[in-house]
Amino acid sequence: MATSDFVLGGLASVGATFFTNPIEVVKTRIQLQGELAARGSYVEPYKGIVQAFITVAKNDGMMGLQKGLAPALYFQFIINSFRLSIYTNAMENHWMHKKNGEVSFSLGLMWGAIGGIVGSYFSSPFFMIKTQLQSQAAKEIAVGHQHAHKSMSGALKEIYSKGGIVGLWRGSLSALPRAAVGSGAQIATFGKTKSLLMEYDLVHQPTLNSFCSGLIAGSLMSVAITPPDVISTRLYNQGLDAQGRGLYYKGWLDCFVKILRTEGIYGMYKGFWANYLRIAPHSTLVLLFFDELIAVREKYKLGDASS
Repeated sequence: MATSDFVLGGLASVGATFFTNPIEVVKTRIQLQGELAARGSYVEPYKGIVQAFITVAKNDGMMGLQKGLAPALYFQFIINSFRLSIYTNAMENHWMHKKNGEVSFSLGLMWGAIGGIVGSYFSSPFFMIKTQLQSQAAKEIAVGHQHAHKSMSGALKEIYSKGGIVGLWRGSLSALPRAAVGSGAQIATFGKTKSLLMEYDLVHQPTLNSFCSGLIAGSLMSVAITPPDVISTRLYNQGLDAQGRGLYYKGWLDCFVKILRTEGIYGMYKGFWANYLRIAPHSTLVLLFFDELIAVREKYKLGDASS
Protein backbone atom coordinates (compact mmCIF):
# COMPACT_ATOMS: atom_id res chain seq x y z
CA MET A 1 0.00 0.00 0.00
CA ALA A 2 1.59 3.27 -1.14
CA THR A 3 2.18 5.80 1.65
CA SER A 4 1.12 8.58 -0.71
CA ASP A 5 -2.30 6.94 -1.19
CA PHE A 6 -2.73 6.86 2.58
CA VAL A 7 -1.82 10.55 2.99
CA LEU A 8 -3.81 11.74 -0.04
CA GLY A 9 -6.91 9.92 1.19
CA GLY A 10 -6.66 11.74 4.51
CA LEU A 11 -6.00 15.14 2.94
CA ALA A 12 -8.99 14.78 0.61
CA SER A 13 -11.34 14.25 3.56
CA VAL A 14 -9.88 17.11 5.61
CA GLY A 15 -10.65 19.57 2.81
CA ALA A 16 -14.26 18.39 2.65
CA THR A 17 -14.80 18.43 6.43
CA PHE A 18 -14.34 22.20 6.75
CA PHE A 19 -17.43 22.64 4.55
CA THR A 20 -19.64 19.90 6.00
CA ASN A 21 -18.97 20.03 9.76
CA PRO A 22 -21.79 22.55 10.48
CA ILE A 23 -24.29 20.09 8.97
CA GLU A 24 -22.75 17.35 11.14
CA VAL A 25 -23.40 19.46 14.26
CA VAL A 26 -27.07 19.88 13.29
CA LYS A 27 -27.38 16.18 12.42
CA THR A 28 -25.97 15.12 15.81
CA ARG A 29 -28.38 17.38 17.72
CA ILE A 30 -31.40 16.11 15.76
CA GLN A 31 -30.39 12.47 16.35
CA LEU A 32 -30.13 13.06 20.10
CA GLN A 33 -33.34 14.99 20.71
CA GLY A 34 -36.19 12.93 22.12
CA GLU A 35 -33.82 10.13 23.09
CA LEU A 36 -35.88 7.03 24.05
CA ALA A 37 -39.10 9.06 24.06
CA ALA A 38 -42.21 8.43 21.97
CA ARG A 39 -42.71 10.78 19.03
CA GLY A 40 -44.66 13.89 20.01
CA SER A 41 -43.97 13.51 23.74
CA TYR A 42 -40.94 15.80 23.98
CA VAL A 43 -39.88 19.34 23.22
CA GLU A 44 -38.10 19.69 19.87
CA PRO A 45 -35.60 22.57 19.87
CA TYR A 46 -34.55 21.44 16.38
CA LYS A 47 -37.56 21.24 14.07
CA GLY A 48 -35.80 21.15 10.73
CA ILE A 49 -32.43 21.74 9.12
CA VAL A 50 -32.75 25.47 8.39
CA GLN A 51 -34.41 26.18 11.76
CA ALA A 52 -31.72 24.08 13.49
CA PHE A 53 -28.94 26.13 11.87
CA ILE A 54 -30.58 29.35 13.06
CA THR A 55 -31.19 27.93 16.55
CA VAL A 56 -27.57 26.83 16.99
CA ALA A 57 -26.19 30.14 15.68
CA LYS A 58 -28.57 32.15 17.87
CA ASN A 59 -27.90 30.25 21.11
CA ASP A 60 -24.33 28.96 20.69
CA GLY A 61 -23.00 31.66 18.36
CA MET A 62 -21.75 31.19 14.82
CA MET A 63 -18.76 29.21 16.09
CA GLY A 64 -21.23 26.76 17.58
CA LEU A 65 -21.76 25.47 14.06
CA GLN A 66 -18.12 24.35 13.97
CA LYS A 67 -18.15 22.55 17.31
CA GLY A 68 -16.10 19.37 17.27
CA LEU A 69 -14.17 20.47 14.17
CA ALA A 70 -10.74 19.43 15.50
CA PRO A 71 -11.65 15.80 16.33
CA ALA A 72 -13.77 15.67 13.15
CA LEU A 73 -10.65 16.49 11.10
CA TYR A 74 -8.61 13.82 12.87
CA PHE A 75 -11.43 11.29 12.48
CA GLN A 76 -11.89 12.00 8.77
CA PHE A 77 -8.15 11.96 8.06
CA ILE A 78 -7.64 8.56 9.71
CA ILE A 79 -10.75 6.78 8.43
CA ASN A 80 -10.39 8.01 4.85
CA SER A 81 -6.65 7.36 4.77
CA PHE A 82 -7.47 3.69 5.28
CA ARG A 83 -10.66 3.60 3.21
CA LEU A 84 -9.40 5.35 0.11
CA SER A 85 -5.91 3.85 0.08
CA ILE A 86 -7.39 0.34 0.41
CA TYR A 87 -9.89 1.18 -2.36
CA THR A 88 -7.15 2.48 -4.66
CA ASN A 89 -4.94 -0.56 -4.14
CA ALA A 90 -7.88 -2.92 -4.69
CA MET A 91 -8.77 -1.10 -7.91
CA GLU A 92 -5.20 -0.88 -9.24
CA ASN A 93 -4.51 -4.55 -8.46
CA HIS A 94 -7.82 -5.58 -10.07
CA TRP A 95 -9.12 -7.08 -6.84
CA MET A 96 -12.42 -5.32 -7.56
CA HIS A 97 -12.75 -6.68 -11.10
CA LYS A 98 -14.50 -9.70 -12.55
CA LYS A 99 -12.67 -12.12 -14.86
CA ASN A 100 -14.01 -10.22 -17.89
CA GLY A 101 -12.41 -6.99 -16.63
CA GLU A 102 -15.62 -5.29 -15.41
CA VAL A 103 -15.70 -3.61 -12.00
CA SER A 104 -17.66 -5.84 -9.61
CA PHE A 105 -20.18 -4.13 -7.32
CA SER A 106 -20.07 -6.98 -4.78
CA LEU A 107 -16.25 -6.96 -4.61
CA GLY A 108 -16.33 -3.18 -4.30
CA LEU A 109 -18.80 -3.60 -1.45
CA MET A 110 -16.43 -6.03 0.27
CA TRP A 111 -13.29 -3.88 -0.12
CA GLY A 112 -15.20 -0.74 0.86
CA ALA A 113 -16.45 -2.47 4.00
CA ILE A 114 -12.96 -3.71 4.89
CA GLY A 115 -11.50 -0.21 4.50
CA GLY A 116 -14.33 1.31 6.52
CA ILE A 117 -13.98 -1.19 9.37
CA VAL A 118 -10.20 -0.73 9.66
CA GLY A 119 -10.42 3.07 9.45
CA SER A 120 -13.37 3.26 11.83
CA TYR A 121 -11.62 1.24 14.53
CA PHE A 122 -8.43 3.31 14.53
CA SER A 123 -10.30 6.63 14.38
CA SER A 124 -12.91 5.69 17.02
CA PRO A 125 -11.65 7.93 19.88
CA PHE A 126 -11.97 11.01 17.68
CA PHE A 127 -15.48 10.05 16.54
CA MET A 128 -16.53 9.74 20.17
CA ILE A 129 -15.03 13.09 21.19
CA LYS A 130 -16.44 14.76 18.05
CA THR A 131 -19.93 13.54 18.96
CA GLN A 132 -19.65 14.66 22.58
CA LEU A 133 -18.37 18.13 21.66
CA GLN A 134 -20.99 18.61 18.93
CA SER A 135 -23.80 17.74 21.34
CA GLN A 136 -22.73 20.45 23.82
CA ALA A 137 -25.23 23.29 23.71
CA ALA A 138 -26.73 26.17 25.63
CA LYS A 139 -29.16 24.97 28.31
CA GLU A 140 -32.21 26.15 26.35
CA ILE A 141 -31.45 23.90 23.36
CA ALA A 142 -29.46 21.07 25.01
CA VAL A 143 -30.28 17.50 23.94
CA GLY A 144 -28.71 14.21 24.98
CA HIS A 145 -26.11 13.79 27.72
CA GLN A 146 -24.03 16.95 28.16
CA HIS A 147 -20.31 16.29 28.59
CA ALA A 148 -18.12 18.93 30.22
CA HIS A 149 -15.18 18.80 27.80
CA LYS A 150 -13.54 22.13 27.02
CA SER A 151 -11.45 20.92 24.08
CA MET A 152 -10.33 17.83 22.19
CA SER A 153 -7.08 17.55 24.17
CA GLY A 154 -8.97 18.02 27.45
CA ALA A 155 -11.44 15.31 26.44
CA LEU A 156 -8.63 12.89 25.56
CA LYS A 157 -6.96 13.47 28.94
CA GLU A 158 -10.20 13.15 30.91
CA ILE A 159 -11.37 9.98 29.18
CA TYR A 160 -7.93 8.38 29.46
CA SER A 161 -7.61 9.28 33.15
CA LYS A 162 -10.94 7.61 33.92
CA GLY A 163 -10.90 4.61 31.59
CA GLY A 164 -7.44 4.27 30.09
CA ILE A 165 -7.01 3.00 26.52
CA VAL A 166 -10.21 0.94 26.88
CA GLY A 167 -12.10 4.15 27.69
CA LEU A 168 -10.81 5.87 24.56
CA TRP A 169 -11.98 2.95 22.42
CA ARG A 170 -15.38 2.66 24.13
CA GLY A 171 -18.03 1.92 21.53
CA SER A 172 -15.49 1.21 18.79
CA LEU A 173 -16.82 -2.27 17.99
CA SER A 174 -20.39 -0.97 17.95
CA ALA A 175 -19.39 1.58 15.30
CA LEU A 176 -18.09 -1.06 12.90
CA PRO A 177 -21.52 -1.87 11.35
CA ARG A 178 -21.91 1.85 10.54
CA ALA A 179 -18.53 1.90 8.84
CA ALA A 180 -19.03 -1.37 6.97
CA VAL A 181 -22.48 -0.44 5.62
CA GLY A 182 -21.67 3.18 4.77
CA SER A 183 -18.20 2.68 3.36
CA GLY A 184 -19.16 -0.46 1.48
CA ALA A 185 -22.11 1.26 -0.20
CA GLN A 186 -20.07 4.37 -1.02
CA ILE A 187 -16.94 2.71 -2.39
CA ALA A 188 -18.80 0.03 -4.37
CA THR A 189 -21.16 2.59 -5.94
CA PHE A 190 -18.35 5.06 -6.70
CA GLY A 191 -16.16 2.52 -8.49
CA LYS A 192 -19.03 0.94 -10.43
CA THR A 193 -20.59 4.29 -11.40
CA LYS A 194 -17.27 5.67 -12.68
CA SER A 195 -16.87 2.57 -14.82
CA LEU A 196 -20.45 2.70 -16.17
CA LEU A 197 -20.30 6.43 -16.99
CA MET A 198 -17.16 5.79 -19.04
CA GLU A 199 -18.42 2.56 -20.62
CA TYR A 200 -21.68 4.08 -21.87
CA ASP A 201 -19.97 7.26 -23.04
CA LEU A 202 -21.99 9.44 -20.63
CA VAL A 203 -19.28 11.34 -18.75
CA HIS A 204 -15.69 11.09 -19.98
CA GLN A 205 -14.16 14.24 -18.49
CA PRO A 206 -12.28 12.91 -15.40
CA THR A 207 -13.23 15.66 -12.92
CA LEU A 208 -16.91 15.63 -13.92
CA ASN A 209 -16.92 11.83 -13.87
CA SER A 210 -15.57 11.82 -10.30
CA PHE A 211 -18.10 14.50 -9.28
CA CYS A 212 -21.12 12.64 -10.66
CA SER A 213 -19.95 9.28 -9.28
CA GLY A 214 -19.27 10.80 -5.86
CA LEU A 215 -22.73 12.39 -5.75
CA ILE A 216 -24.48 9.13 -6.61
CA ALA A 217 -22.33 7.20 -4.12
CA GLY A 218 -23.04 9.73 -1.37
CA SER A 219 -26.78 9.56 -1.98
CA LEU A 220 -26.86 5.77 -1.63
CA MET A 221 -24.56 5.93 1.37
CA SER A 222 -26.86 8.33 3.26
CA VAL A 223 -29.80 5.91 2.95
CA ALA A 224 -27.72 2.96 4.13
CA ILE A 225 -25.81 4.66 6.94
CA THR A 226 -28.46 6.65 8.85
CA PRO A 227 -29.79 3.88 11.18
CA PRO A 228 -26.31 2.67 12.26
CA ASP A 229 -25.22 6.31 12.48
CA VAL A 230 -28.04 7.10 14.93
CA ILE A 231 -26.98 4.11 17.03
CA SER A 232 -23.30 5.19 17.01
CA THR A 233 -24.22 8.76 18.00
CA ARG A 234 -26.32 7.52 20.94
CA LEU A 235 -23.68 5.05 22.15
CA TYR A 236 -20.78 7.49 21.94
CA ASN A 237 -22.68 10.33 23.60
CA GLN A 238 -24.32 8.47 26.50
CA GLY A 239 -23.09 9.16 29.99
CA LEU A 240 -21.40 6.53 32.16
CA ASP A 241 -22.07 5.30 35.69
CA ALA A 242 -19.43 4.92 38.42
CA GLN A 243 -18.39 1.55 36.98
CA GLY A 244 -17.91 3.00 33.49
CA ARG A 245 -21.06 1.38 32.08
CA GLY A 246 -23.44 3.21 29.76
CA LEU A 247 -26.42 4.87 31.42
CA TYR A 248 -28.86 3.99 28.62
CA TYR A 249 -27.44 1.23 26.43
CA LYS A 250 -25.40 -1.94 26.96
CA GLY A 251 -24.26 -2.16 23.36
CA TRP A 252 -25.23 -1.95 19.69
CA LEU A 253 -28.08 -4.49 19.78
CA ASP A 254 -29.52 -3.12 23.03
CA CYS A 255 -29.47 0.39 21.57
CA PHE A 256 -31.16 -0.78 18.35
CA VAL A 257 -33.95 -2.58 20.23
CA LYS A 258 -34.59 0.31 22.64
CA ILE A 259 -34.77 2.93 19.87
CA LEU A 260 -37.07 0.76 17.77
CA ARG A 261 -39.30 -0.01 20.77
CA THR A 262 -39.69 3.56 22.04
CA GLU A 263 -39.17 5.73 18.94
CA GLY A 264 -40.08 3.38 16.10
CA ILE A 265 -38.63 3.42 12.57
CA TYR A 266 -38.77 7.23 12.72
CA GLY A 267 -36.20 7.14 15.51
CA MET A 268 -33.82 5.06 13.37
CA TYR A 269 -33.97 7.70 10.65
CA LYS A 270 -33.70 10.80 12.81
CA GLY A 271 -31.53 13.37 11.10
CA PHE A 272 -31.81 11.65 7.70
CA TRP A 273 -32.06 14.85 5.66
CA ALA A 274 -29.25 16.47 7.61
CA ASN A 275 -27.25 13.27 7.06
CA TYR A 276 -28.04 13.38 3.35
CA LEU A 277 -27.05 17.04 3.05
CA ARG A 278 -23.79 16.24 4.86
CA ILE A 279 -22.89 12.92 3.24
CA ALA A 280 -23.81 13.69 -0.38
CA PRO A 281 -21.59 16.81 -0.67
CA HIS A 282 -18.95 15.36 1.67
CA SER A 283 -18.72 12.14 -0.33
CA THR A 284 -18.64 14.10 -3.59
CA LEU A 285 -15.90 16.42 -2.34
CA VAL A 286 -13.79 13.68 -0.71
CA LEU A 287 -13.84 11.41 -3.76
CA LEU A 288 -13.36 14.34 -6.13
CA PHE A 289 -10.44 15.75 -4.11
CA PHE A 290 -8.91 12.28 -3.85
CA ASP A 291 -9.07 11.65 -7.60
CA GLU A 292 -7.65 15.11 -8.30
CA LEU A 293 -4.79 14.60 -5.81
CA ILE A 294 -4.03 11.21 -7.38
CA ALA A 295 -3.99 12.88 -10.81
CA VAL A 296 -1.55 15.55 -9.56
CA ARG A 297 0.69 12.85 -8.06
CA GLU A 298 0.72 10.87 -11.31
CA LYS A 299 1.47 14.02 -13.30
CA TYR A 300 4.54 14.75 -11.20
CA LYS A 301 5.60 11.09 -11.38
CA LEU A 302 5.54 11.27 -15.18
CA GLY A 303 7.38 14.58 -15.05
CA ASP A 304 10.14 13.09 -12.89
CA ALA A 305 10.41 10.02 -15.13
CA SER A 306 10.85 12.08 -18.30
CA SER A 307 13.37 14.50 -16.83
